Amino acid sequence: DDETRNVAHIIGEDGCFTKLDLGEATHTCCDWPLICFYVPSSSTTKTKRVKKRRRDECEWEDPWGIGTVVGLVEAESQETMIRRLSQRASGFANDWILKSSASQFHGESLDSSVSPVLIPGVHVFHCQDAVGIVAKLSDCIAAKGGNILGYDVFVPENNSVFYSRSDEEMIVSLNSEFVFDPVKWPRNQVDEDFQTIAQTYSAMNSVVRVPSIDPKYKIALLLSKQDHCLVEMLHKWQDGKLPVDITCVISNHERAPNTHVMRFLERHGIPYHYVSTTKENKKEDEILELVKDTDFLVLARYMQILSGNFLRGYGKDVINIHHGLLPSFKGGYPAKQAFDAGVKLIGATSHFVTEELDSGPIIEQMVESVSHRDNLRSFVQKSEDLEKKCLTKAIKSYCELRVLPYGTNKTVVF
Repeated sequence: DDETRNVAHIIGEDGCFTKLDLGEATHTCCDWPLICFYVPSSSTTKTKRVKKRRRDECEWEDPWGIGTVVGLVEAESQETMIRRLSQRASGFANDWILKSSASQFHGESLDSSVSPVLIPGVHVFHCQDAVGIVAKLSDCIAAKGGNILGYDVFVPENNSVFYSRSDEEMIVSLNSEFVFDPVKWPRNQVDEDFQTIAQTYSAMNSVVRVPSIDPKYKIALLLSKQDHCLVEMLHKWQDGKLPVDITCVISNHERAPNTHVMRFLERHGIPYHYVSTTKENKKEDEILELVKDTDFLVLARYMQILSGNFLRGYGKDVINIHHGLLPSFKGGYPAKQAFDAGVKLIGATSHFVTEELDSGPIIEQMVESVSHRDNLRSFVQKSEDLEKKCLTKAIKSYCELRVLPYGTNKTVVF
């Protein structure tokens, strides 16, 4: 009510709102705030605007005589600032609730507790096409005080008009990224609200993930003799770039305890199970027991064909890496097949495992050029480099709910 009251707002790089000492222009959350700006009373903003400063020039000015913080401002209006923040700060500052503190002059601090901390979530929705699906989902998020960062919608090509129907089954796949306040919209309520919409449209799939709250997916890694894909995944996992919990590693090849892989697993407390297999006995029951508590399996160059009984018994997704560019060169020795065929592109394919060998829905593919100067050894080396990158990218996409199978043998990868 007092027009001399001043308002400042700061968001740190970790997405948390922080305090600013107006007397010294310092902050407490992180090394530098991502955005800070100052909004004076309405009577003064009509003639003055906050000036731009470089990242290393956060300083004090006092054009209104009451103390103005000038910092990492990259816009000339509050509206533009909000729009930039919603794009650049993963939505942590979409809902601006800027409240005044009483007589904020030099030497006083702003209370950060008045501002919400918004957290990101992802929702995947798969159903028959109908009018108003996007609007319904958007209204659900907005009604709870959340905000949508992005929508990705896919309708198969034979559906020429998005909001229409034909004699053929019309399927729509949606991936939405949004932010919300978990205090206003509790995590369990998020599931219930989206499930209500899923029931309304008889959705075939409706999944919500909130990475900062939900537990990571639990996986088991199966491999044979070669370990380049395993090593890549372990390093990505160690660096926090692969959002999974590795419950165990299973192999049909025994490894010496002093190898770098075994030392790594022991150091990080990841169990290693050697399961000896033969053509007559693949020990599938033993493997099923070891992986019963996982969310999905990863075949990191596991050179055994899993039976239909195993896949049905496991009942969850299994992701494989094939060292060839499917659907060409299925089965064993694809690099030699490609070399003998004189191809000019060599590749790797990550796909879901089905009962038909190397024929499951494709998640990710990577390629590299080859020429007449390449020999079989260089084909194999290039293939291995592609395999480990392709597999880790596929797993990351899967965990981020960017992969959605549809039709008989296809995927949508958002």
